[in-house]
Amino acid sequence: MQVSVESVNNIERRITVGIPAERIDTEVQKRLQKAVQTARIDGFRPGKVPFKVIKQRYGAGVRQEVVEEVMRESYSAALSQEKLNPVGPPNIEPKTLEEGKDFEFVATIEVFPEISLADLSELEVETIDASVADSDVDVMIETLRKQHPEMTEVNRKSELEDQVVIDYVGTKEGVEFAGGSAKDQELVLGSNSMIPGFEEGLVGLKEGDEKVLSLTFPADYHAKELAGQSVEFKVTVKRVNEKKLPELNDAFFAKFGVTEGGVEKFREEILKNMKRELKSAIKNKVKTRILDVLHQAHEVDLPATLVNAEVDRLRDQMMQQLGGAQGIDASSLPVELFKPEAEKRVTNSLIINQYIQDNNIKSDEKRLRALIEEMASTYEDPSQVINYIYGDEQQLAQFTSMALEEQVIEAILSELKVDKVNMNYAEAIKPDAPEAEQTKDEQDDNQA
Repeated sequence: MQVSVESVNNIERRITVGIPAERIDTEVQKRLQKAVQTARIDGFRPGKVPFKVIKQRYGAGVRQEVVEEVMRESYSAALSQEKLNPVGPPNIEPKTLEEGKDFEFVATIEVFPEISLADLSELEVETIDASVADSDVDVMIETLRKQHPEMTEVNRKSELEDQVVIDYVGTKEGVEFAGGSAKDQELVLGSNSMIPGFEEGLVGLKEGDEKVLSLTFPADYHAKELAGQSVEFKVTVKRVNEKKLPELNDAFFAKFGVTEGGVEKFREEILKNMKRELKSAIKNKVKTRILDVLHQAHEVDLPATLVNAEVDRLRDQMMQQLGGAQGIDASSLPVELFKPEAEKRVTNSLIINQYIQDNNIKSDEKRLRALIEEMASTYEDPSQVINYIYGDEQQLAQFTSMALEEQVIEAILSELKVDKVNMNYAEAIKPDAPEAEQTKDEQDDNQA
């Protein structure tokens, strides 16, 4: 087998492989001879079919079969011989396929790019110093009270943020339409859970009032038969409930798993959760900032195979976020929608991998254990969760990858110039604005 490799560019290689005719012809001959013993052809007794007949009938197919097998074997051998590590499957182009002639094929592959890492000591990143104050706990408790209001029936006209209990019937040109009616439906006025005009039309009504709402469905409404259509809803108000914040008592604490210890224990649990959230938010924000700094400091040739695979992953993620979006094929979503983010992710992944190689970083078992225990601590029985993860190869591999990434990010951070900024809790947990928005904000500040 003869192998030659041509570098088309930094990431593309063209491998030409030559295979002696004897290797293929010998294997074809062997398989045809075997076929003579088993072939059943009308007019000939089993095992008595002339070789010439077998070759005429099966020769081309057998040759093609042998050539495909030889190509697979030779391609793998060529990669090993030339120490090539492709990022995806090859594009193989056969050159010759004639009996008695040497066979040649060309395999074009993409390989991982060679990356020369920038001097990290010359790069700067902004990190965060923040803590949870008592006032932050107070704000969080008020937020939780607002999220779990108690509804009390009132004898007055409804107002925004009240809950009304209603019956309604929807008609289009005098005929009821599917999905347009309900009984005893609870609706918070101002929640925007109904079509425009519906909730506004119920403000100012009291128990026993009836009203006919003449409305129009939005042009982009999901039910096409109703999109843009004029309809009427006959609504009967059966009850008006006023939203009140719950008292800080044992019944309220129990909703959050605190069954003893009163308000002191409740605040302790809230503080613990807020600290965990703050730690996670800071870690994620600093990681994102480090990756942004690395991305801006490196020019990387990106293999199309990796970018396309990442585009597919982002498409699938969007489909999951849309709840499967019935009737939509993920592959029909435009590549342009995902490509910039895909390219950024692939670039960051390649830079991180290069850093791991350059610094010979290995996974730290203690860090892995700590990460798993931290995650498991949020469950009722942490030991059961820990044992499950260590007993599941896929879960363990995922946590190993996460632990290694944390380890690498910390190592890179130790080499960067660091500008530590003090923030309060609310600022620290708020996600950073996308780069495009940051750029616009900076332009606005400059103009001001």
